[in-house]
Amino acid sequence: MELNKKIIPINKWFNEKLSNPVIIAGPCSAESESQLLKTAIELSKNKNIKIFRAGVWKPRTRPGSFEGAGSKALKWLEKVKETTGLKIAVEVATPEHIKECEQHGIDIFWIGARTTSNPFSVQQIAENIQNTYTPILIKNPINPDIELWTGAIERLLSAGINKIAAVHRGFYPFEKTTLRNIPKWEIPIELMIRFPELSVICDPSHISGNTKYIKEISQKAFDLSFNGLMIESHCCPKEALSDKKQQLEPFELFNLLNELQYRKDKLTNGEINILESYRSKIDSIDFQLLELLSQRMNIVEEIGEYKSHNNLSILQLRRWKHIIESRLEYGNKLNLDSVFIKNILKIIHDESIKKQAIVASTLKKN
Repeated sequence: MELNKKIIPINKWFNEKLSNPVIIAGPCSAESESQLLKTAIELSKNKNIKIFRAGVWKPRTRPGSFEGAGSKALKWLEKVKETTGLKIAVEVATPEHIKECEQHGIDIFWIGARTTSNPFSVQQIAENIQNTYTPILIKNPINPDIELWTGAIERLLSAGINKIAAVHRGFYPFEKTTLRNIPKWEIPIELMIRFPELSVICDPSHISGNTKYIKEISQKAFDLSFNGLMIESHCCPKEALSDKKQQLEPFELFNLLNELQYRKDKLTNGEINILESYRSKIDSIDFQLLELLSQRMNIVEEIGEYKSHNNLSILQLRRWKHIIESRLEYGNKLNLDSVFIKNILKIIHDESIKKQAIVASTLKKN
């Protein structure tokens, strides 16, 4: 793609050289001037952290949650920049946000997942920052739609913006999972293939939703040749007004960064390791399969209770026959082998029968 040649890598955005990998850190939300200053001063003690992030306007799913301090926080961030020398990154969603940020010397804009999901909003932003020198970070859309993410990047490139990087923050799960958002690593990998010059960084805080998973997700990102991390850090997470479970204290972040291994040999002339990308896709799909199987077995146990209470037999031959026929028909349309489908269904069905039998036995004892 011709536009791809115009992209400037993230480590060449400023005269001051950024670390490799790039580390962006700061609180989920700007809550007060003292909170921002205290967090930023601590983070600035790590020479690898050159960019401070903070949410000024927070788009919440439902009203009533803390939605950020708003425009007054931009003055606080000016003070942070003046005090620490850190570059400042802020999320923007409207032309008005852009104008206010420019007036307060914000160094980097980022487009959030909800905004990326709306091509009208992205186009409006692109038109209001045409030919700007302000770098833009583009988070993935809420749903796993590679075309929406690609389209957002193309709209900005077409507007003459070439300091662009993508941020992988995971995708909204339709069912509750261990992580806050599903990584689906195959999607950012596909983005890397489409835009070889594009810097892609990972937001392990939003993927994890809990600090105990951040290290694992961060290392996975480095193993897949991501160019950096955007991690949430707060001077006192327990008192945070938003996303307190996923924010690290600065010293915790420093310890985590020291424990991570950056796989420099995964990139050669801007090309990712293709075999590793295939393996990552398989890993992502396997974990999704396990999540779905767990959900299926939970429903099986509920069915077992219903059958037991209503004196119904565990094995329902008519239902089993319907499952085989309908799944074979659907699987064949997907070019799956019939024997393979039958074998998988038999294993799942046997486990389902066993679970229902355990449920029935437990209820009988009680």
